[in-house]
Parts: sequence; structure tokens; C-alpha cells
Amino acid sequence: MLHPLVAMRFTDEVNWDPADFLFMGVLLSGVGLGVELAVRNTANAAYRIAAGGALVTAFLLFWINAAVGIIGSEDEPANLLFGGVLAVAFLGAVVARFRPTGLAWAMAAAALAQALVPAIASTFGLAPTALLWSAEVLALTGIFAAMWLLSAWLFSKAAA
Repeated sequence: MLHPLVAMRFTDEVNWDPADFLFMGVLLSGVGLGVELAVRNTANAAYRIAAGGALVTAFLLFWINAAVGIIGSEDEPANLLFGGVLAVAFLGAVVARFRPTGLAWAMAAAALAQALVPAIASTFGLAPTALLWSAEVLALTGIFAAMWLLSAWLFSKAAA
């Protein structure tokens, strides 16, 4: 978390203020708490890895989207749809009461939501079509969907 502080000493390209450090601290604390809860509540290795993977996926999706945006810049309205992906994952986990079978379905639903973001943004005209279907957006969408699916698969293994 101190990397930006060091980088700010050597370059003008990194310019964090105290709110940025607080924001990152809250994000990292949330991920750490989630991992701690997963580790304490089960001895099942597949569940632990799945939970860690889902938390890392959510963290990266939120952080990248907030920092630079996935679809264009962070100010592009279509990027707000990724909050829906996080909501699907989180609400699905709560509804499943953090049980592995339900979590597998929740992470699969998050993967589907992730994959649908460019299509939904295109349908509602939230970003230029060329931007939505760019190689970068499609690659990131595919990578994140695969990460959600990996967590879903591991949760299904934990349920077996």
C-alpha cells in the first residue's frame, strides 16, 4: 500500500492524496477481513481458495474500474455497470448464506453479469460502440468472467 507513496517521490505520474490512501486501506481491509472469515469458518481448501479468488476478483474489478475505468476512462457512465456485477456477487453470497453450493451459483451469475456488461451498455447507449467492443474491454471482460467462473467451480468442488 505504500508503493504509491514511494512512487510519488520519483514521478509526477502518481499523485495520491490522503483520501486515496484511505480508500485503498478500506479496500484492502475489506479483502483481508473476508479472507480471514473464510479461513476461520471452514477447513475446506477448495472453499478457502474460491473465497480468496472471489475476493481478489471483486477487489481488482472495483480498483481498476475506480482508478482508470475498464470502458474508457473512469468517468465513462458505462463503468457503473460493473457495480452491478459486484452487487450480483455480494447479494448472491448473502442469499446463499455463504454456503458453497449457493456461492457457486452466485459466482456463476457474477460471471454472466460481467460478460453482459458490454452488451447492456451498448443496448442503452452508455458508451460509444467502438469503445465497448474494443479488444481491451473484451479481454478484461473475459478475464474477469473467467475469474468468477473459477471461483464458481471451486465452490462447487467445496460443496461436493
